[in-house]
Amino acid sequence: MKCLLSLSLLPALAVPPQTALAALDQAAYVSLAASVLRVEAPRLRGGYAFGSAVAIAPDKVVTNCHVTREAQQIHVLRAGLRWPVQWQASDLTRDLCLLQVPGLEARPVTLGHAATLAIGQQVTALGYTGGLGIQNSAGEVVQLHRHDGAQVIQSTNWFSSGASGGGLFDDDGRLVGILTFRLRGGESHYYAAPAEWVAQMLDETQRGSFRKVMPLDSQPLPYWQAGPSAQPRFLRAAVLVQNDRWSDLEALASEWSRADPGDAEAWYLLGTALARQDRLPEARLALECSLSLEPARAAARERLADVAKRGAAATPVPKPCPTDRP
Repeated sequence: MKCLLSLSLLPALAVPPQTALAALDQAAYVSLAASVLRVEAPRLRGGYAFGSAVAIAPDKVVTNCHVTREAQQIHVLRAGLRWPVQWQASDLTRDLCLLQVPGLEARPVTLGHAATLAIGQQVTALGYTGGLGIQNSAGEVVQLHRHDGAQVIQSTNWFSSGASGGGLFDDDGRLVGILTFRLRGGESHYYAAPAEWVAQMLDETQRGSFRKVMPLDSQPLPYWQAGPSAQPRFLRAAVLVQNDRWSDLEALASEWSRADPGDAEAWYLLGTALARQDRLPEARLALECSLSLEPARAAARERLADVAKRGAAATPVPKPCPTDRP
């Protein structure tokens, strides 16, 4: 049964003129805002967890499991009403939970694909960041990290507590990611789960994987909350870059490029680490490898130009790039 909600909690569905979006026009924003909902989850140990969710079917929304993990009950807020969640399906490792909300009748978004994005492409984040009204953040794709069969999106779209489970949309209004986590200490360390994971989960639930709402298992942890040795390479690399640990980054990127020589990110990070240690010929080779795999990678091109300016001669790039570094 739905419950009346205090008017003070009604979402602000209009974007103020001073925050007009670059990627989406006003009409598209208002339409999408109706599909991004607020989540409340009283915790077993007391207190509440607050987050966001995106409607992907009239009676189904997707959010982050770290929002609902300890919940004894979950409510989704829509149009001034509080709707109880009856069933939940979870993928704890990917930090995605699908909630079934009978009678919600929300407007579902159109699912896109993270794989269609390009570095530098404009995207828009929508979620309940730090307050009761929905907020938007325009930004661009910084990196696409290959992980678990898809690409985790890193962008400049600012968000904080309350936005977890919100949506990341391309300039056609398609859902390309679910806002999930951020790293401290940078303006471009915001990450979203790829829409491909959402589509896969939706397909799996058609075969019956929903359970009644109750606290979820404490293990496994989401990939981004795991210990350093269990985290994806791209997250370990981000921490090393933040802390200027260039020799450690070199070791990680060398192992990464050997294990997955087709990943341009590994070669870019290796080139960055070597350049920071003034090993310019080796850095140039690694950066040229990165660009041979992904010619549009602007950061690698800029880094390569800097290395060349500092005196590193051009190096013929082996095909494939070398994988036998010591």
